[in-house]
Amino acid sequence: MNGSLHALLNTAAHHGLDFRFLLDAYDRDPFLHGLAVSIEIIVATMLGSAVAGIALLLASRSRHAWMAASARAFIELTRCTPTVVQLYCAFLVVNMLITQWLQQHHAENPFRPMFWVVLVLSLHQGAFHAEALRAGFDAVPAQTIEGAESLGLDRRTRFWRIEMPLALRTALPTLINNAVELVKASSLASAIAVGDITYQSIMIWTQRDNVLALMLLILLFYGALTLLVSRTGRWLEHRLWIPGYGT
Repeated sequence: MNGSLHALLNTAAHHGLDFRFLLDAYDRDPFLHGLAVSIEIIVATMLGSAVAGIALLLASRSRHAWMAASARAFIELTRCTPTVVQLYCAFLVVNMLITQWLQQHHAENPFRPMFWVVLVLSLHQGAFHAEALRAGFDAVPAQTIEGAESLGLDRRTRFWRIEMPLALRTALPTLINNAVELVKASSLASAIAVGDITYQSIMIWTQRDNVLALMLLILLFYGALTLLVSRTGRWLEHRLWIPGYGT
């Protein structure tokens, strides 16, 4: 079996696709670790962006003008600036200021690059989630809200029991699209030396000069994950569809 694998990889290398690093634990183990780190980033930011999106939505719908205005300003700033610039500002500026302040108090900065990646991506995509949910809430029929009010439901109950379930169904295609974008944006972690699959691949191909082979693996990895997210989203759309609603 090992002989057949060696022969197969050698044949592929002869045709310009050098996957022989998979036979060497020195390169294979970091690559597999990078794959796991990428999945960890994606799962963490999926959850973080969902929380951030709901929090921004609630803030933007607040009765307090200052809170609604602050949420609106944050959403616009986040949507209108590149993700990688936000990541650099957080890691190279905010993180450095925190480090300097802690050093003055003889303490160590507990925030690692992984933290900043998850935080920035969660807040960035959370802004897009908030806008998608806002559109979903705007699509809830006024008659539905009036019916809930006539039943004596308070504002909080109407939000969680009536408006949110309906708005979520309307916004779901956009939310799933945001999730697909989030999967792809996770590769930006390599920009600040987080050891994800992209960063580990760069380290390998600088030594082995097998860029094409590793790029194909990266494309297959992200392609498979985005397809999984997209398929899951389609399943949720059919699962949560309310017959007759919106028609």
